Amino acid sequence: MFDRPASGTRAVVVQVDFSQGGIDERLAEVTLLTESAGATVVATVQGRRQAPDPAFYVGKGKADEIGVVVQLNEADIVIFNHDITAAQQRNLERRLNCRVIDRSALILDIFALRAKSHEGKLQVELAQLQHLSTRLVRGWTHLERQKGGIGLRGPGEKQLETDRRLLGERVKLLKGRLAQLERQRAVRRRARERREVLTVSLVGYTNAGKSTLFNALTKAGAYAADQLFATLDTTSRRLFLGEAGNIVISDTVGFIRDLPHSLVAAFHATLEETISADLLLHVVDSSSDDREGQIAAVNGVLDEIGAGQLPQIQVWNKIDVTLASAEVQRDACGKISRVLLSARTGEGLDLLRQVLTDVALEHKAALASAQQKPDSD
Repeated sequence: MFDRPASGTRAVVVQVDFSQGGIDERLAEVTLLTESAGATVVATVQGRRQAPDPAFYVGKGKADEIGVVVQLNEADIVIFNHDITAAQQRNLERRLNCRVIDRSALILDIFALRAKSHEGKLQVELAQLQHLSTRLVRGWTHLERQKGGIGLRGPGEKQLETDRRLLGERVKLLKGRLAQLERQRAVRRRARERREVLTVSLVGYTNAGKSTLFNALTKAGAYAADQLFATLDTTSRRLFLGEAGNIVISDTVGFIRDLPHSLVAAFHATLEETISADLLLHVVDSSSDDREGQIAAVNGVLDEIGAGQLPQIQVWNKIDVTLASAEVQRDACGKISRVLLSARTGEGLDLLRQVLTDVALEHKAALASAQQKPDSD
């Protein structure tokens, strides 16, 4: 039996170039992810391959190079900015004598750290257990352990002898509890629909400034910080827009490229708020060099959860960094496509409020027109 090496906080990050582009941005992102999980990146190892090596993902030679870097920097964890198989993880840990985790495990770990609400904690635990079920080896910690370093937060892991049956039972229990919470959320949503209130969801790449914009619009005081996944739990507030009356606006979890599918599935109840919205405000960090890639990643997740066809207006945030002017931009058909603003300074917020007012008035007019139409029967 193989006992896994202990985890720690001195990390070596591994990034392999499969000709997918944007390597510098990916390295910067995984560094932020690592720091968000409470570790320090002491070294990075890069390489190029046509395809992953079946045994070590990077090949024996590169694995040995990683081992040297680990020893020279006294690192105690290696983080692959890729998804690796259970067999690759086991082989690497044996060869490096060091804890190895992949991108999905790192993101799950941050979610475990950030989850505050009962529902958020249930969703994270479900995602972690589903991820864990594919890689059960001796040396994982017990399910009830809540601490122990990166890759060990949340439910942790359990010894091989009894875990598969217990893990299956726990997953079933969590799914049942989340289904109950989803039914309660659906009741509240139907009540809103009966009141014919426009519903707006803020979506966007993690750390784009959604919560800062949400607070600036609603004065809600939702947690906002310059870190990845500061928001996990959906927060909804009424926003009064003068002649248009009230609308409901929701702040949702941030997306990221290569978001683990287990997380998307587990957070389905939370993401229901996005699917059921009348309008999406897609918040973009306009100061990011990788903004087009981030926009594509968000739209990819929206497609995955069934929200890809919803009306969407992009909100290009952080013009206080780019020094651009606040403005409303329209497409070739005259429809509003983009609002440039700064949620931090408030510049351009009046433009966004006016856009939301116009949309809310159109929504009311469309509902009134539909109700006045005579029954075709």
